[in-house]
Amino acid sequence: MKIIFLLTMMITLINFLLITLLNLISKKSFSDREKSSPFECGFDPKNPARLPFSLQFFLIAVIFLIFDVEITLLFPLIITLQISNLMNYSIIFIFFILVLLFGLFHEWNQGALNWAY
Repeated sequence: MKIIFLLTMMITLINFLLITLLNLISKKSFSDREKSSPFECGFDPKNPARLPFSLQFFLIAVIFLIFDVEITLLFPLIITLQISNLMNYSIIFIFFILVLLFGLFHEWNQGALNWAY
């Protein structure tokens, strides 16, 4: 019983020493340019937090959410394929895809998808 306790203490001590040594060795003293740059969110970390963000980024995010939710509405169509008439299924599916495409073309014509001006 005493040997198990001694081995456990030695393993714990070795682990603690290795973790401490790793933390001392791996400290970076320089600032990485990639880590201080904005990451896919449109915010610059050097500016104050209360500045307004890009309206274009907001529009792209809303359009993504709308189309993402509409794509999830396609999943029940896969299940109803087995129990519905193929002609009715095809008409509903084509109508749904056309609504999505018309919405996409409308957003495209309005200029909401143009990132660079």
